[in-house]
Amino acid sequence: MRVLNNLPQADLRTTAAAAIAAEKAGYDGLLTMENKHDPFLAHAIAAVNTDKVELGTSVAIAFPRSPMVVANACWDLQNASRGRFVLGIGPQIRPHNEKRFSVPWTAPAPRLREYVQALRAIWTTWEKGEKLDFRGQHYTFSLMPPYFMPPSMGQKMVPITLAGVGPHTLRLAGEVADGIRLHGFCTRRYLEEEVVPRLREGMARTGRQREHFEITGGGFIATGADSDSVARAFEVVRGRIAFYGTTPAYWGVFELHGYGDLGRELNAMSKAGKWAELPAKVPDELVYLFAAVGTHKELPGRIAERFGGVSDAINLRADAQSADTNVPPDVIQEIKRIPTPFHGYKTAW
Repeated sequence: MRVLNNLPQADLRTTAAAAIAAEKAGYDGLLTMENKHDPFLAHAIAAVNTDKVELGTSVAIAFPRSPMVVANACWDLQNASRGRFVLGIGPQIRPHNEKRFSVPWTAPAPRLREYVQALRAIWTTWEKGEKLDFRGQHYTFSLMPPYFMPPSMGQKMVPITLAGVGPHTLRLAGEVADGIRLHGFCTRRYLEEEVVPRLREGMARTGRQREHFEITGGGFIATGADSDSVARAFEVVRGRIAFYGTTPAYWGVFELHGYGDLGRELNAMSKAGKWAELPAKVPDELVYLFAAVGTHKELPGRIAERFGGVSDAINLRADAQSADTNVPPDVIQEIKRIPTPFHGYKTAW
């Protein structure tokens, strides 16, 4: 199993030291998110200050950016890292697109399919010098004068992972992407009964093989050096479940476990402004379904129980507040020995 962590984004002056420390600690990859900060900038710093650790966006919001803009950013990061960059993109929900980013909303799965195809068409033009002629319903790219083509440095094509929750995006990821970045709002049963079958349906459409497709995440981590630390992390996870549980798009997980009414109650409370009261509505048993919970010593076994055989990679700090970043290197190495189906991205030109 690959072990990931987050790359600091709030203060870019801290990024280099954090990336170097994470690489020395044995982490396989470092991820950024797009909530308060740009998801690409920190990787430019990490790329030139590390040598082995993989770098990737856990999610960059796709539709506010043209695929051409994203293609350029990825190309430069892939070159700077000497082939260690992985692009993770996602559609976000409609209100964020329309009200936070001020971009028009259309059905996300068909548009995201074109987005992935357009990126690969642009990169192939730059790598092989072929004419750019991508024409779709949502995106058209047909102009690429030599002056605007970045030079090839002989790197592999950037792998593309999708962030997905619903069945349409999950099938799409299996069909066209190199991996899926799953939300923490997920249980093992939901992984086995809803996520994996939808991914396999998508893979069957294009003949993709599971060993070259990476499943990342699908739950939370609540850990610490001692029981008190674990208890604090446990409460943070409870709060995250309550927060995400207000969103109807995530209620399928609740429904599977018979907690559909809880989602509707949390939603009503959020609309009434009762945010501070939400966590108390989430029972302990539900937190244990969503998270691997245990001290550092217990963590490898708990992760194997919660994620083993399904997830290929886990982020020890998938939520900025819910996990301890000071997991000892020997524990990281023990987690990495958990077997997974994934054997590496297949991204040949």
